[in-house]
Order: sequence, then C-alpha cells, then structure tokens
Amino acid sequence: MVCLTRKDIALRKVCLFWLLHLIYKPINQQMNTNRLSATIAKALNDQMTKEAHASQIYLSYAAWADSQGYGGTANFLFRHAQEERNHMMKILEYILKRGAEVKVTAIPAPFKNPTSLNNCFEKVYEHEVDNTNSIYKVVKLSLSEGDWATWNFMQWFVKEQIEEETLAMNLLDKIKIAGGEKIENNTLYSLDRDLEKTPDDATSAEDVTADKP
Repeated sequence: MVCLTRKDIALRKVCLFWLLHLIYKPINQQMNTNRLSATIAKALNDQMTKEAHASQIYLSYAAWADSQGYGGTANFLFRHAQEERNHMMKILEYILKRGAEVKVTAIPAPFKNPTSLNNCFEKVYEHEVDNTNSIYKVVKLSLSEGDWATWNFMQWFVKEQIEEETLAMNLLDKIKIAGGEKIENNTLYSLDRDLEKTPDDATSAEDVTADKP
C-alpha cells in the first residue's frame, strides 16, 4: 500500500481542480462563435440605429400631420413608423444569430416638421433615398469581404427600399397633379382620405406582367 504525504495529496487536489476546470470551462470561452467581422458588425449596428431613427422620423411626421388635421396621412405615417421599427428588429435579430454583439445607441432627434403636405412627402422621399444609400454600403461591404450570408440577408432590404422609394414617388406624383404646394383644400381633403387606405407597399417591378401592368 502506497502512503501519500500531505504534500502529495495537496498536489493531487490542485491537479484535479485544474483538470475539472478545463473540462467544464464554458464553451464560449473556448470557442469564438462570432461569424461577423468587426467592420460588418459595426455597419449592421449602424444600420439598425438608422432604421430606429427612421421610425422616429415617421412617428414625428405622423404626429405633425395629425395636429394639422390630416388624419388619413397620419394613419399612413404611423403605420410606416411601425414598419421601420420592424426593419430594426430584423437587423438586431440577424446580428444575434450570427453570434455578434448588438450595440443599442442613442437615436438622433427627428428632423424639423414639414411645412406642408407636399413638403412632408418630399422629406419622406429624400429620407428613403438616404436610407437606400446606407443599405447599399452594407451590401458592398459584405460583397468585398465575401460574407455571403450578410449579402443574402441584405437583399431583402434592397428590394424593400425599391418599394419604399416607389411608394414615395407615387405619392409625390399624386400631390403634384393635385397642385403641389398650391393644392386646394377640397382636393387636399380627398387626398388625405385616400392616404388612409393607401397600401403600405408599392407593386414590385418583378410582380408586373403584360396582363397586369
């Protein structure tokens, strides 16, 4: 029978402790599961914040429209505020599912209130074009890094922005035909009522056929 000294027993305890530590060490400390580069993670987090900002812009314009008596326009803009927030959540969820860190930062204040209904939708169109350019930057970055998962994910946003820009342009065309800044009150009333029933999405070019232009 082998007799162990106190020193031998203490040494064995230390060895056993470190052996158990290595075996049960948390996986996230042993393996990096982040699938996004630092640059793409930052770009996605920035875009997430931009979508949140967009929601605040639509919310602000909707509140302005309602205060001016444009209930139909306000309804339309409130719906779009929620839609932009949904876009934010899509990006947030994607970042998490790719193992990267979500960084929630301060949202800039919305822009100044519109001066008219015509000016309101001019601002909406300008904002959507700006957002499209921001999304394109993320797409280009994912292409340059060969991050095909992010590139594929961003295609949904590319298509969505085509529809958003088209919808804004269609509304501007209607207001222009109705008189633009010189639109008369009775026409403005009818237009506002129509906006309440206006679909949130424009018809995509891919969905158009010769039978249904």
